[in-house]
Amino acid sequence: MAATFDLQTAILEDVNKAFDAGALTSEKLVQLYLARIDAYDKKGPNINSVITLNARALDTARALDAERKAKGPRSKLHGVPVVLKDLFDTSDMPTSAGFLPMKNSQPIHDATVVARLREAGAIILAKVNMSDWFGVPKKGDQSTVLGRTSNPYNLDLSPSGSSGGTGASLAACFSQLGLGSETG
Repeated sequence: MAATFDLQTAILEDVNKAFDAGALTSEKLVQLYLARIDAYDKKGPNINSVITLNARALDTARALDAERKAKGPRSKLHGVPVVLKDLFDTSDMPTSAGFLPMKNSQPIHDATVVARLREAGAIILAKVNMSDWFGVPKKGDQSTVLGRTSNPYNLDLSPSGSSGGTGASLAACFSQLGLGSETG
């Protein structure tokens, strides 16, 4: 399985098969995604989709690997990295809604969907860019926190829409899953 696992084409079923075969750990999967984010979001083409990385993602992955070994997986999402539009509240990362004055706004609770993802064993890897919730600037495809996110397939184009950071992150293979929402 290790020889055929391809991060860029793997679907959730492939990830779980690799976990089950012992060819992949959650820690390794998180490391692979962090390396892609570093190479393509912050360097290289500079897609500019990730606002905040979860500083505890690798620790969480290690704990979930140990739990999988001891008890088995909680669900098909056990140990799987997820990115969230920066509108979903997370108790361990700021939620800015793409609005610079809220850049360091720290919720005290997880949004219900985030809590359910964590209960299923998913790892919240990052919060990703979105168009400014409050309509600043007037151009609707960028935030005042991070600016414009680029389309990974054509950097001259925007992924557009309020969930453009989620779309760009998934298209660039920065996580296995991502959540966006309709906000406008």
